[in-house]
Amino acid sequence: MSPDERRRQEIRANLAQVRARIESAKEQAGRTQDVLLVVITKTFPASDVDILAEEGVSDVGENRDQEAKAKHAQVSDRGLRWHMVGRLQSNKAASVTQWADVVESVDRASLVPRLARGAQQVRDAHSPIELLIQVSLDAPEAIDRGGARPTDVPAIADAIAQAGPAVRLGGLMAVAPHPDSGIDPRRAFAALAEVAAALRADHPEATVLSAGMSGDLEAAIEAGATQVRIGGAVLGQRPRVQ
Repeated sequence: MSPDERRRQEIRANLAQVRARIESAKEQAGRTQDVLLVVITKTFPASDVDILAEEGVSDVGENRDQEAKAKHAQVSDRGLRWHMVGRLQSNKAASVTQWADVVESVDRASLVPRLARGAQQVRDAHSPIELLIQVSLDAPEAIDRGGARPTDVPAIADAIAQAGPAVRLGGLMAVAPHPDSGIDPRRAFAALAEVAAALRADHPEATVLSAGMSGDLEAAIEAGATQVRIGGAVLGQRPRVQ
């Protein structure tokens, strides 16, 4: 068996296990709504993205603009939806719109005009870039890993809603608290669900809740996540970045 075929079989088997976990979590939570699987492909080669597309994956995620842009160019014919999941620097906002269909890491209102201007160059009202507000689930005294405080969400949402037709408000994204924090992911995701419900009261279109990764997808689905972001459980150990 060639190395390429071994890799294909590895990814196929891992995908089957993750999809089974998602379905089991939905059943345990009494949910019937589909939960989107976004495979995080950062640091993995474009050849892996090719395999994912052939195995029925529709959405992939990246966290570095330069790497993602190059990878996107190599597999642009696959019809995938690309998600920016990494913390976004202001000076990279316009560049990200050249490849991302979804930006999941909008954590401050000042990013919105930059994203909107960039999106206007490559999008129209029929295919806007979807923006998710990243909410911090960490304690206030924790090391800042990105994400808006829940009290800041309404202002960011209003900024997106008023930014023009090239962008649209999709909903929320969050990362579970660091394992060393002592905060139960289920409790954190339950709090996130409350923020999401409040957002939908003012913006009914904001239906996306992106939460849950390889170690905590079950807790996220229990709390109402509509999509999960999975890397290692599908693609294995991440290659070292030089």
